[in-house]
Amino acid sequence: MDAFERAKKIKLAIFDVDGVMTDGSLYLADDGQEFKAFNSLDGHGMKMLNRSGVELAIITGRTSQLVALRAINLGVTHLYQGSEDKLAAFLEVLEKTGIDPTECAYMGDDVVDLPVMRRCGLGVCVPAAPALVKQHAHYVTELAGGRGAVREVCELIMQAQGTFEAQMAPYLK
Repeated sequence: MDAFERAKKIKLAIFDVDGVMTDGSLYLADDGQEFKAFNSLDGHGMKMLNRSGVELAIITGRTSQLVALRAINLGVTHLYQGSEDKLAAFLEVLEKTGIDPTECAYMGDDVVDLPVMRRCGLGVCVPAAPALVKQHAHYVTELAGGRGAVREVCELIMQAQGTFEAQMAPYLK
């Protein structure tokens, strides 16, 4: 089954942060303050995907107030930070939502994402991911993490589900 067919079933899209929603760079100040650069196109893609009926989640190994604020801004209902065991967080969100793993998309960029990616109906990674991760992905984005890859996946899901045109209509008046 190809990625487009898999995307038709998605009810929950789950994203890693560093390397997926960002370019993977970690900017740390001497005082411990952390800075991240998010792509506005990715963010709008997540908002449109959510408006089309797909729930959003973030599972990340790091903890940052910045990510919490971004999640609120994007309408992410399920936020798991400091998740060294991403599979445990994934199983918790499945229990909370009642959504089947085959109805989930997960987008990651490293081997720590494989336990979740391999259980989802649509496992996605970015081009910079290690070969092992690409080997297990159903879809490897053309665009880089933090540079439109999230938007690419959001649009793929909406196109597969027939909701893309409705999300674009307000901009084509």
